[in-house]
Amino acid sequence: MKKAVFPGSFDPFTLGHLDIVQRALLLFDEVIVAIGVNADKKYLFNLEERLQSITALFIDEPKVKVVHYEGLTVDLCIRERANYLIRGLRNSTDFEFEKAIAHANAKLQGIETVVLFSKPEHTFISSSIVRDVIRNKGDYSFMVPKNVVK
Repeated sequence: MKKAVFPGSFDPFTLGHLDIVQRALLLFDEVIVAIGVNADKKYLFNLEERLQSITALFIDEPKVKVVHYEGLTVDLCIRERANYLIRGLRNSTDFEFEKAIAHANAKLQGIETVVLFSKPEHTFISSSIVRDVIRNKGDYSFMVPKNVVK
């Protein structure tokens, strides 16, 4: 069974994230959406809200599991018996950042990183941009799944 972990803070989960998961389902037997928890980070959506909204998105997809974790992502991969990480790339800046992490994860635990490029219509979407639009009371509904809109 080929299992992959798609890690992130998902604050909030965007249409770009959704697209990456849907495309990863074509490649893997199970995709684990892993919400990373960092005690030093201030989130707009709390962990329970993120867990509930992402779980609801995939309620009818048995190949998707939603979890949360603290610590190293490779340790989560070991616990979940996943040999792959999924990462989405929007641009060259993402590439350089993700390349360094992929090399470190491979060296730490032999975890292979699979990169899926964002579709052109999602390249401008980031959780940071969505949070900024929300904080400034703008319309963010075109960047997130319907159940994420408050």
